[in-house]
Formats: sequence, structure tokens, C-alpha cells
Amino acid sequence: MAGQHTLAETERAVQSRLADLTLDFEAMAVVSNLFRAANAVRNHLERTVLQPHDLTWTAFVVLWVTWIWEPIETRQVAEEGGFSKATLSGVLTTLEGRGLVTRERSKQDRRLVLVRLTPNGRRLMKKLFPEFNDQERVVVASIPRGERGSAAQALRQLSIAVQT
Repeated sequence: MAGQHTLAETERAVQSRLADLTLDFEAMAVVSNLFRAANAVRNHLERTVLQPHDLTWTAFVVLWVTWIWEPIETRQVAEEGGFSKATLSGVLTTLEGRGLVTRERSKQDRRLVLVRLTPNGRRLMKKLFPEFNDQERVVVASIPRGERGSAAQALRQLSIAVQT
């Protein structure tokens, strides 16, 4: 239960309140449950994995994207992470201050700024990501192993459907 009402109570109340409207209740249930699940998973991962390392969700995403694609331009980090360049700037300042990333001007185009992990940033991600994945396993434990690939594919399809 995320609030004062259970999920079932909320779904019944929505059906009752909106019964006189012509709506696709299945579509609404998929989207609202996706939103609830995403928030619940994010909160769980922040609490169990990121908080002990003094990281926010956004800081983790910046580290993750940089770890996978480094060196990477700041605009690409913002795009991949789904947040504004202003948000990214503040997070990068914090991560730089902690000695986890560096920023440098591109040698090819001085207007562009490249982000890299420091050796400390790489060590943190190598330590942190297995912990993160352990909690990902906890999160999906209620989905039978044989259904996890289908669940992942359904979520990919939703992402692809709304990409702009």
C-alpha cells in the first residue's frame, strides 16, 4: 500500500467515479500501474542501494550513463538520463566535488563538454552495480523467471511507442 488506500480500493473507486465516461480502463490500468511500479522501484533502490552511498537517483543515472558511454557529452548524458541540462549541471558539480567524475572541453569542438568517470568513480560503479542488481532481483522476484523476458519486452514496447 503506497497511500492510505490499497491499489484494489483505488481501482474500484476510479471505476466507480468514471463509469459514465467512455474510457479504455485497461489502458488506464496499464499506465497507472506502470507509474506506481516505477516510483515504487525507484524508491526501493534509492533507499536500499543508493542512500548508503550518499547518491540520489539522478546522480546514479549520471554515473551509470557515463560509465557505459564514456567519454560522453553533457547534452547526451541529459538526453539519456531524461533530465534537463540545468539539473545535470548541478549533479555534475556535486559528483566532481566528490571526485567521481571530470568534465573537460572537447578537443574537436571546444563548445562541447565531455564527462568521464575518475578511477574512484569507476571503482564505485564496480562496487555499486552488483548491489543494485541484487535489489533488481528482489524487485522482480514475484515475476516467474519464464515471464521476465516478456515483461521486459512489454515495457520496451511502451517506451518505443512514446519516443519522440
